[in-house]
This record gives sequence, C-alpha cells and structure tokens, in this order.
Amino acid sequence: MNIFADFNERIIKIVEALDLKDKDGQPADLSRIAVEPPRDATHGDLATNAAMVLAKPTGQNPRALAEKLAEALRQDKDIAAVDVAGPGFVNLRLTDGFWQAHLTSLLGVGADYGRSTVGKGIKVNVEYVSANPTGPMHVGHCRGAVVGDALANLLGFAGYDVTKEYYINDAGAQIDVLARSAMLRYREALGDEVGEIPAGLYPGDYLVPVGQALAKEFGRDLLQKPEDEALALIKDRTIDAMMVMIREDLALLNVHHEVFFSERTLHANNAAAIRSAITDLKLKGHVYKGKLPPPKGQKPEDWEDREQTLFRSTDVGDDIDRPLVKSDGAFTYFAADVAYLKDKLDRGFNETIFILGADHGGYVKRLEALAKALSGGSLKLTALLCQLVKLYRNGEPVRMSKRSGDFITLREVVEEVGRDPIRFMMLYRKSDAPLDFDFAKVTEQSKDNPVFYVQYASARCHSVFRQAKEQLGEGAFDRASLAESAARLTDESEIGLIRKLAEYPRLVESAALAHEPHRLAFYLYDLASSFHGHWNRGTENQDLRFVKVNDRQLTYARLGLVQAVSDVLTSGLALIGADAPAEMR
Repeated sequence: MNIFADFNERIIKIVEALDLKDKDGQPADLSRIAVEPPRDATHGDLATNAAMVLAKPTGQNPRALAEKLAEALRQDKDIAAVDVAGPGFVNLRLTDGFWQAHLTSLLGVGADYGRSTVGKGIKVNVEYVSANPTGPMHVGHCRGAVVGDALANLLGFAGYDVTKEYYINDAGAQIDVLARSAMLRYREALGDEVGEIPAGLYPGDYLVPVGQALAKEFGRDLLQKPEDEALALIKDRTIDAMMVMIREDLALLNVHHEVFFSERTLHANNAAAIRSAITDLKLKGHVYKGKLPPPKGQKPEDWEDREQTLFRSTDVGDDIDRPLVKSDGAFTYFAADVAYLKDKLDRGFNETIFILGADHGGYVKRLEALAKALSGGSLKLTALLCQLVKLYRNGEPVRMSKRSGDFITLREVVEEVGRDPIRFMMLYRKSDAPLDFDFAKVTEQSKDNPVFYVQYASARCHSVFRQAKEQLGEGAFDRASLAESAARLTDESEIGLIRKLAEYPRLVESAALAHEPHRLAFYLYDLASSFHGHWNRGTENQDLRFVKVNDRQLTYARLGLVQAVSDVLTSGLALIGADAPAEMR
C-alpha cells in the first residue's frame, strides 16, 4: 500500500512505452526514477523526477519529455491534475476518490498497514547496549539502547529477519577489577573492616547485595582459598548478578534482547574460537608477521619495535594494520572481535549492525575492514554512532547518583519520567547529534512536549469513539462498516489527513533502508499535529465534528478516518517501543 511505489510503477510503464534509448542504443536506465512528496504541498500530492533523470542520457529536452509524461498521466483515472514545473519536474494531484479508496484499504489492513517486504527476509543482527557487566545501566547507555531497539523493530516491520543481540564484555581487566571490588563487599558483609573503597575499584552500593549473597553462600570459605580460585568464583557470581540487574534495567525501558553472547566463550578451550578465526583470516591472505609504525604523536625513541601477528586491514579499507597477537603470544582485544564477527557470519547473518557510543568512532573502519576480509564482501556491516545525552532539570544539569557512585542510573531516570518519554525523546534527534534531555520538559502536558502531543492524539482518537457510543449507542463501529462510508469524506482537512496517513508505508521503508529510526518520531509528531489541527477545526465549525447525530453515514466515514489515525499512531509508537494510550490522566 505504498502509493509512492505504486505510482513509480505506473510512471515506469509509461516511460517504457516511449521506448527511450541511451546514446549507445540501449534501453534507458529507469532505476533513478523516483516519486516523492513535493517539497511544497501546494504543488500537488506527488512529484516525479523521471524527465529530469532521463533527458540527458537519452538526448531529450527535459521539459519536452516531461510534457509527454504529463499527457500520458492525465489519462490515469486516479489523477486529477498534472503540472510540469521548472526545468522538468512533474507534479501530480490525485482525486478525492483515490484518497477515499486508500482509506478503505487502510482500514481493511489495520495493524499491518505500513508493514513491508522490502527487507526480503534478509538476516540482520542488531547489536546494541553491550555495556560492560560491571554495574547497573546508566543514562549513557540509554540512547544506544533505544536507537538499537527501535531500529530492530523497524527492520522487522520492513520485512527483515532480525536478531536483537547483546555482547557481554565479560573478559578482560575490567572484570578482574569487578571481582576485586565484589571481594571487598564480601568481606564487608562478613563483618570485616574494609574502610573506603580504594581508587580504581568500583565504589557503587550496587555491589553490597552481591557481597551479602556471597557471604550467605560461602560463609568465610572463600577467604581460605587461594586468591585466584576465590576471585574466579566471585567473578562468575558477580557477572551473573550484574547481568540480572542489567536485564531488569533494560526491561524497565522495554528493551529485550533475544541473544546474550558472552565474550568469555571466545576464550574458552584455550581460545579455540579466536585461534580458528585468525586461521581463517590467514588462509584468506589477511594475516602476516610484521612491525607497526609508531602511533601518531609518539616519539620514535619511546616506541618498542617488535614483531607481531598483524591483520592486513589496510588492504580492505582500514587506515593501519591491526595487531592480533602480541609479541609475548597474548591475544589482543581486537582478536576477540575477529572471532565474534566470524561467529555472526557462521550464524548466517547477511548484515550486522553495531550501535556504538560516539567515543567508539575510531573503531568503525577496522570493523568494516574485518567484515570485508572475513566474508569477501558478502557481509554488510553498519556502525551507527550515538552522541551523548545531557540531563537537565528545569535547565540545570542533573547531579550524579549516590547509588552508583559516579553516574546517573537508567533506573532512576525511568522511575522519574517514565519509559515512553525516554524512548520517544531519545529518537527525537538523529542519533549522531547531541541531545539535551530535560526532566521537566519531557513530562509537561503541552504541544512543546512531543511525546505528550503524540500520545494525546491517540487518547483523543479513543475519546471520539467513546463520544460516538454515548450519542449513537453501541452502533456497528467495526472496520468494514466504517470503510463503506469513506466516500463521504470530501473536506480538504479530511483528505489532508488521509494524505499524511498514506506517507506511513514509504516512511517505514525509507527509515529502515537508511537505518534512521528517528524518522518515526518526526512523522508521528507531524501526524499528531495534523490530527489536532483537524480536531480544532471541528471545535470552530460544527459541520466538521466527528459525530453527526443526524447523519450516521457521515459519522461512520469520519470515525473510519479517526480509526485509521489511531491505527498508525499505535503502529508507529509500538515500533518506537512506547504505548498508544486510550486516555491521558
């Protein structure tokens, strides 16, 4: 039901009938023909660039070619007017009958309106959050969590086969620090005097329950074991406890991953997975023994000149080659990334998407190079960067959390303002743009608060049906009955609302293809604005009110329009991960 794709096909058929040839006598390339909403709505409902992109390759005058297209398009019963603008753009205005029929179709599709097959079942892995399991989720993880989750929802709705994944960074130095921090809380729970938490360890109170649980399970037995053995046990228990807490925090934000992949599994069995992945790269000719030049800004005399096992990443788009095995035989952090990406490839993914913090920008090229080397170019890798979020309350920066020690927890933010305002507002800017989040502004009930404005539109839709039942009784408000009366909608504001609804399928496809879920939030705000505007017109003009007691058929037609608005608001908010309320309190 993507009307833009529909008219694109109609225009291509017209162009094919013209039998245009390029300078080599080959059929004209029609792939660049596009049908879009015109920049200025007064110019029409649709605009096509067909004449503009075909004129030069086929030796045609663009405006003359546009006139030929316009003449043929005027024969289409769904087109009310065709105009040629500027050097050769063709603007179309569609009939009221087309829009009425589109509303009828929309009501028939219901919750699936906007669902697409553009993804063609392509297997996509979306990895997001992937925070170190060293404490509760903090607000710095929030934006990436929302962007990743909404993007995964959007891709699924657009026809991709999506897996939501969390990579648990449960290996490395930070986990050793976590274990030592939990050891102190364990001793504290046993009644030992531990004093202040030393610098370099995790000071947050969230480790207190972990220490208490260890004390309950082991008593003082851990203190009798060799330190390495005790810390290994503590590490396992603490990581498990942290992941339980992280899952709970994410659930508060309505984020639920399908796969939790442990980095430690890559290091198991003498790092068998890492060794296998490096061997695979080696067989493909991407691994060699060599030395790296000193990093930029470092004096040559400070540089340790040593031979290492290197990934020849510069051959596949990276700036420098990357070390895999250090001179002492230890694997680098990047070596685990090689094994992890190979695992995704082995699981059959055609595309993998990483949602990363802005501070990981320097990591993107090496990931892209790695995907190209491992797959021979068959695996598409996309890395989206999320800029920082600054928290304010009435314009003043929010202070740090006491519970976490040095950051604001995600749970605290959700408990103060609610899940839906967070999810919506985290998408109300493009992810690579900085975002200011003011607790007061996102909870105020006004047009200036986008999430309230959109959810209020949903509540108003439901209130119209409650009003209709009060005034007309329990009539046949089913979709089929409402759709039968769509032809009664002729007011320009009503037709305008249907036009806005008709943009939704195209929005879903374009946002999915561009990996830009923020477009959903923008669209929903625009749709809500159109609906509120139409509501206000009914307040001023009784003839435009939704419920007309003396004209049941017109009432049904208008209720059908309200139902369609409600359907799209519900669908879009669900993709964002928010609710479409039936009433606001």
